[in-house]
Amino acid sequence: MELNCSVRKSAINLITASLMGLSATLATLPGHAQSNAPAVESQGVPAPVFLEPETPIAKALQAAMSADVPEGLTLYYGARAFAPVWFDQNGLTENTHLTIAAMAEANDHALNPNNYGPLELLQQSETAQTPEEWAEFDLQLSIQFLRYATHLSSGRVQPNKINKALNLFPNRPDPRTLFETAENSVDYSAFLDSLAPRSDNYARLKRRLAQYRAKAADGGFTQIADGEVLKPGMSDERVPALRQRLMEEDIPGASDHAGDVYDGLLVDAVKNFQEYHGLEMDGVIGKNTISRLNASIQDKLIQMELNMERRRWMRDDLGDFYVFVNLADQNLKVVRNSKTIHTTRVVVGKPYHATPVFSDQLEYVVINPYWNVPYSIATKEYLPKLKGNPSALSSQRIRVFRDGNEVPATQVAWNSYSGGNFPFRLRQDPGKGNALGRIKFMFPNEFNIYIHDTPSKSLFTRAERAFSHGCIRASDPFALADVLLQDADPTPGIWGLLRDAGDRKVVKPKVPIEVHLTYLTAWMNKDGSTHFRKDIYKRDKVLLDALRTAMTKNL
Repeated sequence: MELNCSVRKSAINLITASLMGLSATLATLPGHAQSNAPAVESQGVPAPVFLEPETPIAKALQAAMSADVPEGLTLYYGARAFAPVWFDQNGLTENTHLTIAAMAEANDHALNPNNYGPLELLQQSETAQTPEEWAEFDLQLSIQFLRYATHLSSGRVQPNKINKALNLFPNRPDPRTLFETAENSVDYSAFLDSLAPRSDNYARLKRRLAQYRAKAADGGFTQIADGEVLKPGMSDERVPALRQRLMEEDIPGASDHAGDVYDGLLVDAVKNFQEYHGLEMDGVIGKNTISRLNASIQDKLIQMELNMERRRWMRDDLGDFYVFVNLADQNLKVVRNSKTIHTTRVVVGKPYHATPVFSDQLEYVVINPYWNVPYSIATKEYLPKLKGNPSALSSQRIRVFRDGNEVPATQVAWNSYSGGNFPFRLRQDPGKGNALGRIKFMFPNEFNIYIHDTPSKSLFTRAERAFSHGCIRASDPFALADVLLQDADPTPGIWGLLRDAGDRKVVKPKVPIEVHLTYLTAWMNKDGSTHFRKDIYKRDKVLLDALRTAMTKNL
């Protein structure tokens, strides 16, 4: 996916050299006068004026418009009487120079410059002689710039088309609006910069990608030999290599350690490394930690590139007050006015029940909720139990309803039903054993996904926490409620008191709160730490395959 750094430099050098000699060529075209010469008349008829519709190039551009040209681009050219966009009577414009240079450096954004052909476009402009050839150059540069701007602003692939679990629909730029904005920009360089996501998260990852590429060019990371599990206090000949490896990734504390004993600051550095990679922070260097330490720097580069694509799918502004769940990280944070005010561990869906990616808005919170058992769980997990024992669910306080009326479970001929003809609804009463715990946070959606409490607290101690049927379980949901419902009632502990009272209570937030369920396997925090996570749902592979296909097809 990367373009070699030396190739990039050669491309930019070639672009710079090539742009210097084009004005003289353009001046020979019909309808193009040297800027320092008067217009020439022939047989009393004025020479064609460059921006008028009847110039040879304008006619050639109008003729070049086909069904393959995006409609908005055709409309833009039509609105300007098919005058060329990228050159005038003086040659290629300064904006053209900047545009081709930006496309040549697309690799900085984890995009492939070959998708936009800056070198080919230059060669095309160098050999163009006829109005038709210059019209083809102008139109092709417009098409390639539209592709570049689209990829940079909203991604190279449309997420929901490559994976139905990714319910993101980034806005693709409208061609006419894009080109009109470019034409009217006072600072064209600033306009080009504005095409990329304008979020600190994207900028940080872009910066870190460049730094890791430099590390890769210097030889990558030191490898750590296999051996016995290394625990704090042990001496081991691998300690110097371990220290070097951690220093190469700028892990705090590693550079201040010395000797062959695995202790002190080096243990702290390993714990930091484990935190940055979603591992148990125990300082013990076993199989999992060795595997992450020896991960190829190329794999990390690819992971960062994939997550820059994901950042392009996301809005720059996630809202003034929002919940952000990273499914790959299995953590939740609450952000208000750009500050993180709460974090908590979560349990997410098993790979077989992978939690989807989407955004919504928190509508209400239920304290002491019922649990309406999902149809799939009712038929696949509970129906077999009921067939064996009609009273099997009574100890869990799960009741049976049909057409809105409760039906005694012991009076149902369960063996007569299957997943294809199950007319019942199973509902668990509120209480300590309720599968949703004592509170749930609702943002109604087509996937029936929400955030809730759970009676199974032990799972939150694990490093990897993908155990649910798709919904998100929060480690400390009443602390979360205190944060999210502060505007509804600021009384400390009020929601816990309502829980203990045992009554079902619905509470609506007083201010808009957005909920974003995301999937990010690499990112850089404000403190400079770079984080990588296991691809628990294999979505990195799906995205990588899609991007490679897009590059092959030049999409």
